[in-house]
Amino acid sequence: MRALAANFLLVLALGVATPAIAQTPHQESVQIGLSPDRITITAGFSGADLTIFGSLEDADPQVVRQGRYDVVVVLEGPARPVVVRRKERVLGIWINLESETFENVPISYSVASTRPLQDITQPESYKRLSLGTNNIYMQPAEPGQNPHTIAEFTRALRERKAATGLYSENPGGVQFLSPSLFRATVRLAPDVPVGTHKARAFLFKNGQFLNESSAQLEIRKSGFEQTVFRLARDHGPFYGFLSIMLAMVTGWMGRIVFRKD
Repeated sequence: MRALAANFLLVLALGVATPAIAQTPHQESVQIGLSPDRITITAGFSGADLTIFGSLEDADPQVVRQGRYDVVVVLEGPARPVVVRRKERVLGIWINLESETFENVPISYSVASTRPLQDITQPESYKRLSLGTNNIYMQPAEPGQNPHTIAEFTRALRERKAATGLYSENPGGVQFLSPSLFRATVRLAPDVPVGTHKARAFLFKNGQFLNESSAQLEIRKSGFEQTVFRLARDHGPFYGFLSIMLAMVTGWMGRIVFRKD
């Protein structure tokens, strides 16, 4: 009788545990890859579209069928200090009066998404993630200044970056090729900076941020441009001396060629 009761309890326990295992929530994640992970450009580079491939792991088939997964892919350029100056006309001459320095500003920032950003999640989520051209955190070198002035210069910096094509957004630039594979197209501006760029993919489910992954991309100049760039970066004084000598020789030759006898 005791053995029968023990077997009954065991079967009951297994019957309760089985649905719990079947209903284990999915642990979705996103992965991206760059191939190749190094790009060389020349002096005649006029901009291009870069394709980034990625995949969803452990995706819920029902959510996939309903199209409730969203992916935002960002290609972020190297960060550097940036000085923003305001020019005003004084006595008929345009001069710089005020300026604001921002630290660790991405030189370039290109976004691609499955849908327009406002249709994916709430603005607060983008601000928390510092995601999107309007949500990049611009850290002022002197945060104690007037907040209104900082906001004004921050807005001017974003507008200038967008006008030159260094900051761009591509709604619909992420497309699913299968239930788990996707392709993202981000824009490389004509004057994209050389250096290490960071590609980041953000996964959202029903408007809720789940996780992200990242990969690195190296952009370099090729040929004579790369040689000049390395010389200026690694041997500044020697590069400056060569520049002065070249200017002097060019001026001397121009005087000989165009002199009037």
